[in-house]
Amino acid sequence: MPSLEHGNRHQGSAIDPADVTFLRVSSKLITARLIQRGLGGLAILAVSALPLVFLSSGVWPGFPAWLAWALPSAALLVVVWVLALVPRQVHAIGYAERNEDLLIRHGIMFHRIMVVPYGRMQYVDVTMGPLERLLGLSTIHLHTASPGTNALLFGLPAAEAARLREQLSARGEAKLAGL
Repeated sequence: MPSLEHGNRHQGSAIDPADVTFLRVSSKLITARLIQRGLGGLAILAVSALPLVFLSSGVWPGFPAWLAWALPSAALLVVVWVLALVPRQVHAIGYAERNEDLLIRHGIMFHRIMVVPYGRMQYVDVTMGPLERLLGLSTIHLHTASPGTNALLFGLPAAEAARLREQLSARGEAKLAGL
């Protein structure tokens, strides 16, 4: 069991298996998601503020002033709400390696546990975007025979992602070989 910062037990939900300890992803994922969602929020806020700018500059004098103020105000409230949820969302992400499968959990309001049997894995892909690389994080993509499977595990430290990739690949090959 890795002794990384993500090794804390997550408080279980009603759908969690009782005998499984989920490992958390890195808390650096909070920083990454705050940056990503903050930049997206700034773009939304800028677009929603355009009527106010046009009204104030006299370009669009017929636009209702209350609506020109309401649009960026509502956008700001939504952006602040989304940013406030990020830490709880990240803390809800976890994974657990079992003998036959990998469990991936996430969700605050809508809890989800995905079970990926090792024998169904075709390959394991590890990616690092620019922001992830800056923070030392990786994302694991688990590809199975089903094209609808979207098994992603975000926010793993790079060393843990490499270890997990090798472990999952070895277990998948062993299951496919019928060992």
